[in-house]
This record gives sequence, structure tokens and C-alpha cells, in this order.
Amino acid sequence: MKQIAQNYKSGELAVLDVPAPVCRPGGVLVRTLFSLISTGTEMMKVSEASMSMVGMARARPDQVRKVIDQVQQQGVVTTYKKVMNKLDSYTPLGYSLCGVVTEVGRGAEEFKVGQLVACAGNEQALHADYNWVPVNLCAAVPQGVLPEHAAFATVASIAMHGVRRAEVQLGETAAVIGLGLIGQLVVRLLAAAGVQAVGIDPVPDRCRLAEKAGAVVCGSPDDLSGVLAELGRITSGRGADHVFLSAGGSSNGPVEAAVKLARDRARVIDIGKMKLDLPWNDYYMKELDVRFSRSYGPGRYDTRYELDGIDYPAGYIRWTEKRNLESFLDLVARNQLDVSTLIDGVFPMAEAAKVYEDLKSGELKAVGVLLEYPVPAEDAAAPATKHVLPGAKTPSVRKNSTGAKDQIALGFVGAGNYASSMLLPHLAKLPAANLAHVATTKSLSAVNAQKKFGFSTASTDADSVFEDESLDAIFVVTRHATHAKMVCRALETGKAVYVEKPLALTREETDQIAEAIEKTGNDRLMVGFNRRFAPLLTAMRKGFGAVASTSATRYLVNAGPLASDSWYLNEEAEGSRFIGEGGHFIDTLSWWADSLVAEVYAVRGQEKSDVQATFRFANGASGTISYLCGGNARFPKETLDATGGGISARLDNFKTADVWSGRGKSTTKARGGQDKGQQSEMAQFVEAVRTGAPMPISVESLLATTRATIAVGESLLSGRPERV
Repeated sequence: MKQIAQNYKSGELAVLDVPAPVCRPGGVLVRTLFSLISTGTEMMKVSEASMSMVGMARARPDQVRKVIDQVQQQGVVTTYKKVMNKLDSYTPLGYSLCGVVTEVGRGAEEFKVGQLVACAGNEQALHADYNWVPVNLCAAVPQGVLPEHAAFATVASIAMHGVRRAEVQLGETAAVIGLGLIGQLVVRLLAAAGVQAVGIDPVPDRCRLAEKAGAVVCGSPDDLSGVLAELGRITSGRGADHVFLSAGGSSNGPVEAAVKLARDRARVIDIGKMKLDLPWNDYYMKELDVRFSRSYGPGRYDTRYELDGIDYPAGYIRWTEKRNLESFLDLVARNQLDVSTLIDGVFPMAEAAKVYEDLKSGELKAVGVLLEYPVPAEDAAAPATKHVLPGAKTPSVRKNSTGAKDQIALGFVGAGNYASSMLLPHLAKLPAANLAHVATTKSLSAVNAQKKFGFSTASTDADSVFEDESLDAIFVVTRHATHAKMVCRALETGKAVYVEKPLALTREETDQIAEAIEKTGNDRLMVGFNRRFAPLLTAMRKGFGAVASTSATRYLVNAGPLASDSWYLNEEAEGSRFIGEGGHFIDTLSWWADSLVAEVYAVRGQEKSDVQATFRFANGASGTISYLCGGNARFPKETLDATGGGISARLDNFKTADVWSGRGKSTTKARGGQDKGQQSEMAQFVEAVRTGAPMPISVESLLATTRATIAVGESLLSGRPERV
């Protein structure tokens, strides 16, 4: 299928061939008829992509602060690689469309195949031939509403939520500053609600368009006298009850104009993204109530609402994202809201790149622009979920004199930021590794991996990787809740399996994996416990000598807080933070002691996710892990200390390793930035698969570390030591 995407590093805009998404539970697969280009939000994103690195930094100071913190903690080289990996990828565009349901997933039975729907979401309702859309971001289009009008639903819901935030009442007055697409929709909604509106915009055509839609008068911000005079007439000199800021840019003019238009104690609603340097004295003297309007309603940025389909009861939250979509469609169906006059052009989707360029250059001056998608023939097959790279070659299966293969074929299920920055770059450099097949739930993620690393086939269907008989090994690099099930399935194929930590979230899942190994006889399993392969750490253990196995160790992890939108926060589905990451550190201590964990005792710290755990190993060694989330972002993330036999050692964040022995001290420093072991880990895994040699970590150790990680959580609940 076709999809519009942009490379944020180069600014390139392209219509790409990508695999179509598959229909998943909780949503529907939709074939797009029309999608709306947001001439505000999207064009801002397009403009940012064409900036220099300095310009991007000025436009996103919030991201710059994160990068500076990462540099302090992880070093320049590591941070640079991560940032460039993220920038040098295609990102999707679009978030408002209308289409036809072609397939219904389990749990989305409120919709039917062939039904016309309006869809929302900047990761769901994209400019693409097909999209998978969850139920709460999808609304049925009433009979009589044209699909090109229904395509406005998401953007209209942004305007509608702004109007709701103002709590307008019949007979009131409002001023709308900024008469782009959102502002025009605000004017129409106010008129439908019985509110008299005036408008401000520097473009005369937009002013006239708003007046035709019901605004009393509109004028330029450079000459407010006419608008103020008319506003004074209709309000008996009081001023507007509400002022809507729907403009964009870096000027503080809209904020300064708002105070002139507002009455005493009026509400000022910020819908657009603009400079908000409030003139304190003016706003104070009128005691203005400044409110923000967050996107298209309650539910936005809540993954449980948007992706899991958990609705808010109407008795508590009347107008959610979905109910706003439905409200807009109802207004259009009853002819109380007209969006036809906002359509300045309808263009074939194939011409999208030129349309964006024309909008950016100003050659195309428009408020509302729609992209139209071709209708497939009635007998057309289902959309292809695979994309094969032109000229792709079948991997070599020749064996050398030792019986080992010259090259092995690798398949990936998942290719997110970690896989793309920490695993795939190393694998792509190994002559023995052929990156053959990648599958991700999002079309662009698969294509990004294909273009960057040369995968022969890109897909959106994980089944296609498991069923690919040409593969020698399968990598599972998906969210935690899927690991155990996918590992069992991959083991059943008889192939070698690599899974990112954690291997499993519960003892039951761990037992299922152990049973799958016993049932299939396939023990070719590897978990991404990469720390034990880190050059500094291996050198430090070598310097420590034989007494390492009986030493005491202490691992301090400055985990830091999570972003508010992190999927790690969904502990009910994905497990705790420690379940997700703690296996790294337990495996390191187990490797250092050359023994498996026998017993765990853990207590909570000050923060919810803090864990202080003590481990007793089968050989008598001991170790502690302090996993703490409330530290400073610039403090080193990981510090490992070891003591025993008159020797002490310290690893400082994979930058330096010190060993004190006798009267001397030796120091080893990292070369070329942090190396947490992924490069060596990938090389050893590929070599083991190629030659048939044992896996780099034994299955016994993998299962024991997983059970020890789970036992930490059990100890936190029981308040006593737990045997592993």
C-alpha cells in the first residue's frame, strides 16, 4: 500500500510503498477514502523538518534538555547514535480521515464490514491506503454525510473541545484570534451554539470566509479598531465573554490582543501552539481565566482509553474523544454545521508530496486540503502485509568444511528504537548475518528497518516471520507481555531464538517456556542480558581474578523517572519496571559469582518503583541491587562495586573500570563511548547459531535469572526472603 512519510533529519517527504497493517483485536481495519491535511499542526511539523539542527533545537527546547541529560549520563557518542537513529527515520503524517471498514477485530463488533467511519489518531488515522484504528478513535458516519466532510471529524473535535473548555452559554460573545482551519471551525461551532463571534486574522480571505460562516465581523490584528467597535456595540461595551487563541507561531501578538477584546473576568482558551508571554498587569487587572484545551478531548494521551478501548462513563465524563467525533458528525448530518466551504482543494494521494511542498512554499494558499484515495477493483485481493526489497537475494545456506553455515538468515519481530539503535547496527556489520525478514505492527517501522539495515522482506504480520522456513534464528523484540508466548512459538519452529529481556513476567510463563524447551528438544534460546559481554566489565572481572566467585557485589542503578506516556507505566499488562529491567543486573551478578541465585530478599524504597534486593547465590556469594528512580538525571545510571579476597573493584557507568589489588590500582577506560556489551553479544549469538556451538548463556541460567527477577516481586509482597 501507499503511505505518506517524512524523514525528520533530511526533511524528505515521500509517498512510500509499505506493508499494510493487519487487523488486531480491539479495532478495525479501514480503507481510506479521504484524509485531511492539517494546515496548522502538520505544516508546523513539515517546516521543523526542514530546519537546521540549531533551528530544530530552538523549536524543541524540551527535547534539547533531555539530550543534555543523556549526554551527561551516557556520553556524547552513545547519545548521538540514539538521536540520529530517531531523526533519520521516516515518521508518519496525518490524523484525521474517513474510510470504509474492511475487517473487524475481536472486541470491535460494534462496527461492520463495509461501514463508513471517521477515524482519529496521529499514530492510527494516517495518510495511508489502510489503517488499523482502535474502537475509541473510530466513529460511525451517519447516513447522508459525505465522506469528504466526515474526514474533518478529528480536527473539528479539536475545535469542539476548545469550545467546551470555554463553557459557552447561549447569547454570549466570543473573539477568535487566528482563522486557520481550527479557527474557522470554532467560528462555525460558536454560531451553532448561539454565540456571537468576532474574528482576527491577517489574511483578508480568511476573515471573509469566517464572516460568511456566521462571524459578526472580522479584521486584521494590525487594526483592531473596527473589530473592537463592533464588539463594543454588540456587548454594550463589556467585551467578549470568551477569547479563543487558535493561532500559531512565535509572536506574542495574539496574547496581547486577547486582553483588549476580553471583558472583565473573561475566559481565554488556548487551542493553538503559540508564544504565551502573558502581560501580567493587564491579565491581573481583568482577572482573566486562562485555560488550555488539550487536543480533541478526554481520553487523549491515555493509552488505556485510546488503545485498550476502556471508555469513561458518560455520567463522569460526558464528552470524550469518541463522543466529540460523534457529536461533530451529528451536527453535519443535521445540517447545523457546514464544512464544505472549508475545502480549498482535493488532490490524489499520489500527489501528496507536491501538495505539502506547495503548502509550505505558499504557492497553495488553503485552509482545508483533502487527499483522495483510489478505490480498488471489487475483486481486488486483501492488502499485502509484506514488502519485498527489489533485488533481494536468498540467503546462502552453504556449509564450510566444519559443517557450519557461511551465513545465517535472521528474522525480527519488532524493530523499535532499542532494536534499531542497539542490536541491528551490530548485526548489519556481521558478514555471517543476513537480515532477511522484519515484522512490526506499524508499517513505517518495518520499512524504516528495511531501508536502514537491508532486510529482504518487511511485514506487519508476526506470523509471517514464524512461518518463514528460510530463517535460522528469530529475534523477539516486542513489548514485555508478548515475550513468553512468542518465545514458545518460536521454539516450536526449531529455530534459534533471541528475546529481549524479560524472558517472562510470571512463574507460570517461565514454566511454559521450560516445558516448550523440553517438549520440542530445542534449547537454542538466548535472552538479551548484554551487560556480562561489556568489555570493561569482562576486563574488570579478569583483573579481580578467581576470588570473584566468592566476593560480595553491589549494583546501584539510577533508573530515573519515566515519561508520563511510557508504556512501562502499564504494570498490569507489562509487569513492573523491575520485572522489565532487573534481569540485566541479576544476570550480571550471577555471571560475576559464576553461580545461580538461591534466595532473594527485597524491600521497597521511597519511590513506588524503588527496589532494594539482596541475593544469596548457591556457592555462598552474595550481592545487592539498589534500583532507584528518584535520583538526578545526570548522575551515572549504573555503578557496580565488588569486594573480596583483599581486592576491590568498581565499574562506573561503563566508562571506567578500576581494580584495587595489593598496593596498586589499575584503571581501564572505555573507547568510543559506552559499550554495554551488545556488539559482543550479537557476535557471539550469531556465531553460536552459525556453528551449532552452545548458546552464550545456558538455558539453566536464563530460567534461574528470570525466576529470581520474579522472586523479587514476590518478596516485596510477602516481606520475607523467597527461594528461587
